[in-house]
Amino acid sequence: MTERRYPIGIQTFSEMIRGGYVYVDKTDLMWQLAHYAKYIFNS
Repeated sequence: MTERRYPIGIQTFSEMIRGGYVYVDKTDLMWQLAHYAKYIFNS
């Protein structure tokens, strides 16, 4: 099993891709929360 690298402290998408870091796209989840949830706390 390969080691997963998490982008701790990395701010740019291009640096995440070039460095081979794990990236999880949560765009759909955020859209659902914004349209269907009554209260939202997003940190």
